Amino acid sequence: MAAEQDPFPGQAHLPELHVRLRSELGRIDEQLRALLDAMDRMQGLLDAVVAISREVELPAVLHRIVTTAMDLVGAHYGALGVLNETGEHLEQFITAGLSEHERADLAGTGLPTGRGVLGHLISHPEPLRISDIPAHAASVGFPSGHPHLRTLLGVAISVRGEIYGDLYLSERRDGQPFDVHDENVVMALASAAGIAIENVRLFEQVRVGAEQFQRLLLPTLPDLRPFTAAAVYRPAAEPSKLGGDWYDAIPLPDDVVAVVIGDVVGHDLHAAATMASTRNMLRALLFDGGSSPGAVLTRLDRTLQALTHNPVTTTALARIEREAPGWRLRWSTAGHVPPLLITPERRVEILTAEPGLPLGVDPAEPRPDHSRLLFPGTTLVFFTDGLIEHPSHSLDESLDELTELAAVHSTLPLRDFACALADHHPSDGHDDMAILALRTPPA
Repeated sequence: MAAEQDPFPGQAHLPELHVRLRSELGRIDEQLRALLDAMDRMQGLLDAVVAISREVELPAVLHRIVTTAMDLVGAHYGALGVLNETGEHLEQFITAGLSEHERADLAGTGLPTGRGVLGHLISHPEPLRISDIPAHAASVGFPSGHPHLRTLLGVAISVRGEIYGDLYLSERRDGQPFDVHDENVVMALASAAGIAIENVRLFEQVRVGAEQFQRLLLPTLPDLRPFTAAAVYRPAAEPSKLGGDWYDAIPLPDDVVAVVIGDVVGHDLHAAATMASTRNMLRALLFDGGSSPGAVLTRLDRTLQALTHNPVTTTALARIEREAPGWRLRWSTAGHVPPLLITPERRVEILTAEPGLPLGVDPAEPRPDHSRLLFPGTTLVFFTDGLIEHPSHSLDESLDELTELAAVHSTLPLRDFACALADHHPSDGHDDMAILALRTPPA
């Protein structure tokens, strides 16, 4: 009898094929999940690097490094220990993740001394992963009030080939120890962090150098007795830019004092050089006869046009001379913000008057002069627009705010008064500012 044939050959093998297919699909699914996880980590790392690179102050950079590292690996606690010059001890320790209660408990402990597992990473700057801190050979326990930690991931941060500090992460939020993927992503972050730290240190050097250069161009106020005078200069919030703001005060013959404030358009070396040359030309013109401020500015404008290719400049020039029962103020402006006058009774007035055109626009245009009697104890405030400019406020709103501020602080000694205006200014701080204040003697 012939053997009965299977009407569906190979059907018996279908269950086995299904198993193999499901296994293969599961493997592919795992690989895709791992790939997506890796892509998420990479995107998180890129976002972290961008966030760190946006900071321009070193404390903010260091804190951002800690918090972004915590986010990347899901750590509950993070810290960055900055080494001293010898590289043997910590001089800064930035922490994140501590509760207010935990911070209060640690308030009196001071900086870590670099012993235990922290010291191990200082001495051996290779990446360190610990799944049980108390069981580690280098562990010496925790100080009083310190959270009891179990896991640690430590990575050194290098700047220009030298160890700058160590990044510490502890306690993954999912309760698992740190793995090799955590280590790799934090090492990549540490490399970017070293570059960011170096960049912000160079940025700080540029800022300090630019500010020092700017201050060297500004004069030291001379003895203006019987008047008292004070000047304040504050650089722009953007540290790499030089400003064109300047002030000057010059004693002239016959007990006359000239004061000037100005602002060259632009924020670069050319603006700073223009500021210096304009100030020097103006000084020479002031000593050449007793011309009115408007006439002096006209001669300055024509001289600048004939000898230079300077950018547009705004300025306010004033002469103060004796006139019973006090002094006579004569002034002229070239597109500049008006000065303030503060009476002994603390009444603040904006000396709004017809302005002339800025220097460098039309030297043939006549420049109006203005005059005002000053009584004993009167304060004059000349300033640049960096003190009041704000993108969200009109110029009139900012001037009103400045007058209120001046009224509040008008009884202070003149230097303190000028500093109070600079400290509490109504501007957004994105431009440099100069203030020159002068006070007539009391009756």
